[in-house]
Amino acid sequence: MFRREDALRVLREVGCSREVIQHCLAVERISLRLARRIRANGNKLDLRLVSLGALLHDIGRARTHDIRHGVEGGKILRELRLTDFVNFAERHLGAGITAVEAKDLGLPERDFVPKTLEEKIVAYADKLVMGERGASYEEALKWFRSELRPTHPAIKRFEALHMEIQRLLGK
Repeated sequence: MFRREDALRVLREVGCSREVIQHCLAVERISLRLARRIRANGNKLDLRLVSLGALLHDIGRARTHDIRHGVEGGKILRELRLTDFVNFAERHLGAGITAVEAKDLGLPERDFVPKTLEEKIVAYADKLVMGERGASYEEALKWFRSELRPTHPAIKRFEALHMEIQRLLGK
């Protein structure tokens, strides 16, 4: 069975920097904190999948740090036959990228929006980590607005993802 130690070893072996690995560890901490609270509210989810997905979500940064790192991460995970984690790499960017947006960004024309609860938790937690530092939802939203035009659909998706996570947390 693929374990946490295996995920950390793979990140090092493919060439992820110490900073990327520290970021992934921070995303894992927040993801698991959220997942445990969501599960305690009666929602079914796989904590192991959340942990490993969070650790591997940025594996593509071993090859590039631009928007393509999600797709590159999916390629690496497929090459390593770690297909259970491909969607975490491909679907964590922003609050997801639609097929139309993907085409406009020069990515494969397919949907990169998180679907499962585990994917949504990791994508959301990733936005709450800036480098290795935890950030509030408000800080993350401010960053999104500064990086994208105020009417960009990714902002609405991030707000909707926040509301869904808050509802699942019982807030």
